[in-house]
Amino acid sequence: MTTAASTLRADAQIIGLVGVVHGLSHFFQLAMAPLFPFMKDDFGVGYTELGVALALFFTVSGLAQTLAGFVVDRFGARAILVAGLVLYAVGLALLAAAPSYLWLFPAVVLAGLGNSVFHPGDFALLNAKVHERRLGHAFSVHGIAGNLGYAVAPVVVVPLAVAVGWRTALLACAAVAAVAALVVALQPMLHMAPVRRAAAVTRSGGWRSDVRLLASLPIVLGFVFFVLYATVLLAFQSFTVPTLRAYFDMPLAAATTALTAFLVGGAGGMLAGGVIAARTAHHAGVAAAGILAAAIIALLLASGWVPAALAVVGMGLMGFALGCLGPSRDIIIRRIAPDHARGKVYGFVYSGFDIGGLVALPLFGWLLDLAQPALVFVVAAALMLLS
Repeated sequence: MTTAASTLRADAQIIGLVGVVHGLSHFFQLAMAPLFPFMKDDFGVGYTELGVALALFFTVSGLAQTLAGFVVDRFGARAILVAGLVLYAVGLALLAAAPSYLWLFPAVVLAGLGNSVFHPGDFALLNAKVHERRLGHAFSVHGIAGNLGYAVAPVVVVPLAVAVGWRTALLACAAVAAVAALVVALQPMLHMAPVRRAAAVTRSGGWRSDVRLLASLPIVLGFVFFVLYATVLLAFQSFTVPTLRAYFDMPLAAATTALTAFLVGGAGGMLAGGVIAARTAHHAGVAAAGILAAAIIALLLASGWVPAALAVVGMGLMGFALGCLGPSRDIIIRRIAPDHARGKVYGFVYSGFDIGGLVALPLFGWLLDLAQPALVFVVAAALMLLS
């Protein structure tokens, strides 16, 4: 934990560097999917087979994230972030060089292992290096940077694939990951000494105490919240366009605008949430208010009372509400995580994001296949109310 003498400039540099790293991790996450139309022809497979490979990426990332948190606490965050970027570089390079479909699997396993380190590493660094009064802003920038990484990825990789081929596009991504690893390795401000466990914790059973910590009710509830939150978030990111087209009979352009409104609203909400989190101690109330507001908007959209033209506004407001709770949510996790175990706690609860993705895609895709677009909003609202 930094002292009160921590300067604004030093905090801003740490927040900026961690934000860039987080943005790159999200960029790399979304680098493969937009290239599916090119890859399926080369490998002679369909979207289902490519989707299986991508699902393996998120499965590995989710399963390894808690272990990555243990490694962060043991060896420090900078080393693990460098390792993650190197694994990403190797995985992306193997994807680019894959001679057949089956070669995608070892490549996505390596990339998934690389992806697993960023949340525990980033949050361990921010909590250790940034003054507490600026943590709300730090978590806000962290979330916005991730959203920007998602937004930029298809805009970059698809034109690059058209111009020079999908393999060269992935090689370029691998090169960016390698350069980023070198930059992070050379940043002394990102050095974080491994956390020394308190003597009482060591005496109480070592790793067994860590397992008991992760199985404690507050942290398990935090994990469940992340699963529910991520399920809703990824459902709307993935299925807003077909849902609105089916339920409101929207043209494609209007439904796409609604998705853009949801994503832009989320980024604006994170920015506002950072300001709110820096000025309040009632973070649970902020998180509950945000998720409740989003649930109410979802139910209004499901009711059919909202005209199609206002559905775009509703999606933007829902994105804002879900984004606004993000910084307070991360501060809540910080409060329930002991100093010596923040890497593993953040790794464990954030693995709920990957599980949420695995739940959201088949569940909400099934609802659309049943021709029940209204249930997309109803089920999302139910999950939000439960969270």
